[in-house]
Amino acid sequence: MPQQKTTVDASPERRWKQMAGKVFRRKDLADQLPSVDRELGLAVKAGTVRKAAQGLYYVPRRTPFGDAPPSEEALVEKFLDDRHFLMFNPSCYNALGLGTTQLYNKTVVYNHKRHGKFDLAGFEFDFRDKPRFPSRKQVNREYLLVDMLNNLTDLAEDPETVLSNVRRKLDTFDAGRLEKMLADYGSARTRRVFRQMKSAVHA
Repeated sequence: MPQQKTTVDASPERRWKQMAGKVFRRKDLADQLPSVDRELGLAVKAGTVRKAAQGLYYVPRRTPFGDAPPSEEALVEKFLDDRHFLMFNPSCYNALGLGTTQLYNKTVVYNHKRHGKFDLAGFEFDFRDKPRFPSRKQVNREYLLVDMLNNLTDLAEDPETVLSNVRRKLDTFDAGRLEKMLADYGSARTRRVFRQMKSAVHA
């Protein structure tokens, strides 16, 4: 009579497959795995589970091109343990039509919990602790303009050229929405710049 295969290790193996593309912490599995440290250690050693950062893990997704990490959104959400964040690449300012052309190889994350640069699963994120920022659905051209000027000194652009282009094209932005974005998210310096621009127009 042929010997039956043991199924002792099948459950953890199935569990990891079901978690493909997911990001988690040890505490997330504490109630599911009786020997969480042992199982997690074995899975990491086997390459089934990868470390994204200290205390942060993920199960890679299988693709025709090999293993792939989880989405940046999933990494950031679990890293922060919070869904309230705004993630973007500064290259998005180029869509405003104000002469900016630089491409940036970084992802900025506005949030309420972390500040600094962190590497998650090989991706570098620039976390910035902000008191206020809109949801992704609330982001519009006017917000991007305000945010670009908030960060003007950090951009690889000539500030005076950018400001000159803003002055020339200010009337292409919705005045009401721009006022609201300035009031809600503009820095003191950015609000002062816009006051000077408006004064020059009415002079």
